[in-house]
Amino acid sequence: MLRPRHQKHTLTPTRLCTEFKLKHLSYKAPAWLPGAHLQTVWPLLLRNRLLPQYRREQLDTPDGDFLDIDWVDGSSRDAPLLVLFHGLEGSSASPYAHALMQAVQTQGWRGVVVHFRGCSGRPNRLPRAYHSGDSAEVAWVLAQLQQRQAGAPLFAVGVSLGGNALLKYLGEQGSAARHIVSAAAAVSVPYDLAAADRCLSRGIARLYARHFLKTLIPQALAKAQRFPNQPGLNQPERIRNAKTLREFDDAVTAPLHGFRDADDYYTQSSSGQYVARIAVPALLLHALNDPFLPPTEIPVRATLPANVHLETSSDGGHVGFVSGYFPGQLNWLPERLLHEFSRSVHSTES
Repeated sequence: MLRPRHQKHTLTPTRLCTEFKLKHLSYKAPAWLPGAHLQTVWPLLLRNRLLPQYRREQLDTPDGDFLDIDWVDGSSRDAPLLVLFHGLEGSSASPYAHALMQAVQTQGWRGVVVHFRGCSGRPNRLPRAYHSGDSAEVAWVLAQLQQRQAGAPLFAVGVSLGGNALLKYLGEQGSAARHIVSAAAAVSVPYDLAAADRCLSRGIARLYARHFLKTLIPQALAKAQRFPNQPGLNQPERIRNAKTLREFDDAVTAPLHGFRDADDYYTQSSSGQYVARIAVPALLLHALNDPFLPPTEIPVRATLPANVHLETSSDGGHVGFVSGYFPGQLNWLPERLLHEFSRSVHSTES
């Protein structure tokens, strides 16, 4: 198990945020891993030798449900905190979560992976689940965590679905988010959910949708047995017959969370319409060959506020960004994020 690094001196937030250095700022895929799909799938085949040492905590939500969050402890109580919101059907066991939390713990920072409802391995108490526009959940969790910070910086990272919800939250809150979040980053975000759905409904990309449905459908059917009269769960045959993510969202996600249908859900929840209102320093990372979203739907730099930096790479796939010699490593993304956050705090304190 990877444990916090022991040092003779006390690691203050300032020291922690000036030590991290990045060898390669821009991402370049290794020659042995060509193409969007290999770059997307390969991280799932890698096995980390050193796993972060998680400490689980249950947060009871105001509506009577709960969220499980997995912590990695830092070298001091006033160390920066990095909060990760995972992607669709992700968790603290996702490859990118392992890699990022390893780097956070090695750096002496504190980290926490927030599990959306139903993603921690335990069924939740209420019928509702989670969705791409769940910015209210993000707001509540970040407010709870910020209250524990005692002045130390809090950084928020969202991956894919979690990134969409995080950007929506930041855009909705505007300058008010500065009181909660010091800086943020979003990775491989589906800025236009309808466009992303079209991508995942064509060609080989349909395999990704089927992969997600293998867990989404059984979970929804299990909930349907517990809450048979709940909108979104009261038509089990429709759930069982869903062949695409749109069909699942139309049958379950939308009615379960108060949307009229899948189109209404996609329209209201897409984060692309919110990024121009973000007031905190934010980094948007996206590969132009991401099979989950056409490059035409990635925000245009000219439309973004000065505090939001869009960084694209020609390769990387969807939350891939594998680097190094075969069989590869997942260290580039954690290094890029920690480098950005270190610079953010250092520039604020200078």
